[in-house]
Amino acid sequence: MFKTLRGAEKKEKELNHSGRSQVGETMQLEGDLRSSGSIDISGLINGNVFVSEIVIMETGSVRGLVEASKIEISGHVEGKISADTVIVGKSAVIKGDIFFKNTLKTEEGADIDGYIKRVNAGKTNTEEDITIEEIVEKKSPDKPKEVPVTQHKEAV
Repeated sequence: MFKTLRGAEKKEKELNHSGRSQVGETMQLEGDLRSSGSIDISGLINGNVFVSEIVIMETGSVRGLVEASKIEISGHVEGKISADTVIVGKSAVIKGDIFFKNTLKTEEGADIDGYIKRVNAGKTNTEEDITIEEIVEKKSPDKPKEVPVTQHKEAV
């Protein structure tokens, strides 16, 4: 009854098993993006991104929160960045705060307008840290007391 169209015959689909997705240069995404895999951004995302790994190419732009275990930025980000490892390329433009746990690498030329902070997952001061702080405080010399100097005027 129905004729099959040329090229529309059933073929086995080959799936991309690399776990990497891509937002191309001509693509614009409105809303949050979540993935357990990795993603390469060459287009625009207006929303928050929660992925395992993300690479924002020179033409890529994200307006929103970006959370991943590893983030590489060569494009634009406008929003908070949070990751274990953050790599900022020389062409990157970031307007927002960067929070990292392990590694932060920046190339000369990157434009960062925000606060950069290393965050530790639940690290508290141990007894050894407190002891070292006390030793440093004890060794720091007190400020010398200022002694007023009297000035004498000579008669001419």
